[in-house]
Amino acid sequence: MKKKVAILGSTSSIGKSLLDIIQKDRKKFKIELLTANTNYKDLINQAKQLNVKNIVVTDFKSFEKSKKFYKGKKINIFKNFEKLSAILPKKVDYVMSAISGIGGLFPTYKIIKHTKLIAVANKESIVCGWSLIEKELKKNKTKFIPVDSEHFSIFSLLQSQNIKNIEKIYITASGGPFINLPSKNFSKIKISDALKHPNWKMGNKITIDSATLMNKVFEVIEAKNIFRIDYKKISILTHPKSYVHAIVKFKNGLIKILAHDPDMKIPIHNSLYSINEKNYDSKDLNLKTLNNLTFKKVDTKKFFLVKLLNKLPQYSSLYETVLITINDYLVFKFLERKINFQELIKLINQISNLKEFQKFKKIRPTNLKQIYNLRDYVHLKLNTLGI
Repeated sequence: MKKKVAILGSTSSIGKSLLDIIQKDRKKFKIELLTANTNYKDLINQAKQLNVKNIVVTDFKSFEKSKKFYKGKKINIFKNFEKLSAILPKKVDYVMSAISGIGGLFPTYKIIKHTKLIAVANKESIVCGWSLIEKELKKNKTKFIPVDSEHFSIFSLLQSQNIKNIEKIYITASGGPFINLPSKNFSKIKISDALKHPNWKMGNKITIDSATLMNKVFEVIEAKNIFRIDYKKISILTHPKSYVHAIVKFKNGLIKILAHDPDMKIPIHNSLYSINEKNYDSKDLNLKTLNNLTFKKVDTKKFFLVKLLNKLPQYSSLYETVLITINDYLVFKFLERKINFQELIKLINQISNLKEFQKFKKIRPTNLKQIYNLRDYVHLKLNTLGI
């Protein structure tokens, strides 16, 4: 029997990587749903190639264009996720949540009851809405796998382990393109420089987050949420090779390390297939790489945004939504050339520490509407600052 699959954000880099894996093993899969925001042409082409009957285009203008672009009858085009129950009347076997940004939280939450397993690559769902996501997972007996290389690595290392036995979790960071650049030169950084990640091929937004190390701030929050572990037990190590993705030190003295080539298809492949179900065609062990692995503590004077972690509450709060929204807003201002790189990191730090936002550290999220209303509120506040 074919494994039934749905992909939220199939035109994203994660979505495309997953489709590449599926296309090499077409006989084993039936894709029930593909979605995109604005990239409707690629989405429709994907649906045609893979005989997918149902697609969702969430951007209204793009949805209208898609209806004009495709006039056939084999593909049903929906404008939102309101008809998920009709599209997926029975639980599918696997869902990939690969939508970028906080907009991915709503569909991720909504599709949980329609799948036996959900693999989540959308950071915002875990950073902003994990308490809600976790309840929905339990309610619907849906299995969960994190897809970020760091969290997938921790997830793999902790199989059959008791969380209480963990002494420390180390998340690695490549340090991005500026790990060896003095901070005095940050004001001279061009957008093209910031988008040249030395190891990973990613979208523009996450590539900039990697350059500022804000991605690691969010990844620590994710690790705290997913694995229910105190912030004080999670550390970040810079590791320029991006070969080791996580290290777990146990109280019995054992240290487990998970390493693989910097290729997102590896965690994606392993989230899709059961253990030993399908081999992954990877490179031979590179002894030169193994013999040149280096790890250092983060230079917090240069990458001072990681210090934001010191001020976060241990429980999930609405402040994480504030942090996500501020970062998203300012990264896009940088990509629009409205601010330079040095201004980007300074503004993220200054604005996130404003007194009017601190109150949200004391409020826990209770529903999706609350999270999205707060996002809109923060956007309005940011607009008034005239950045």
